[in-house]
Amino acid sequence: MHDRRRFLAAASCAAFSSILNAQHAPCCGPISSGGLRLAALLDGMHVESLWLANEHVNWETGEPDRGAGYEGPGNHTHCSAFAAAAAKRLGVYLLRPPEHGQLLLSNAQADWIPGPEGRKAGWRPVPNMHQAQHLANEGSLVVVLFKNPDPHKPGHIAIVRPSEKSARTLEENGPEVIQAGEHNHDKINVRVGFENHPGAFPNGVRYYVHSLT
Repeated sequence: MHDRRRFLAAASCAAFSSILNAQHAPCCGPISSGGLRLAALLDGMHVESLWLANEHVNWETGEPDRGAGYEGPGNHTHCSAFAAAAAKRLGVYLLRPPEHGQLLLSNAQADWIPGPEGRKAGWRPVPNMHQAQHLANEGSLVVVLFKNPDPHKPGHIAIVRPSEKSARTLEENGPEVIQAGEHNHDKINVRVGFENHPGAFPNGVRYYVHSLT
């Protein structure tokens, strides 16, 4: 009898441990060598000290270019400029100046990427956030976009960065991203990164991928 109880207890512990391991296992595969290169490039852009809100910046470098006292247009947030700059460094075209100014650029990018010019440039839709995180882990350039339903207000764009987050964390918070915005972040999730845009996460955002191979 005691042996049976010990056996059942051990089996129960093993099952519980298996469940815990499954909950914390990476949701979307390991980070490949291409994913590591992508993460290193994104980290090297120093987004938390460049492309800062309330400054007019050079879209490509993120450096202020109008002085601290500038109060004209184009000095609010720079999510779209940062995304375009990162894409350029990766050899990918994403709608950017001078083809479109920095004002309301993220909304324009949200229209451009799924359109004929975006498709011609190599962008493809991603069906869900699990696949978006998986593709980033493999080293592809993945962006997440929200077009503001008010055409006079900015939307938002971020870049999905490689992450070995669990399936549960992915479902709750979305993929890991790097972004400029009201606050710039090297690492943040989609739920928090897009929280200033009601209706964005989880069903209002769209994911797109461009191969880097």
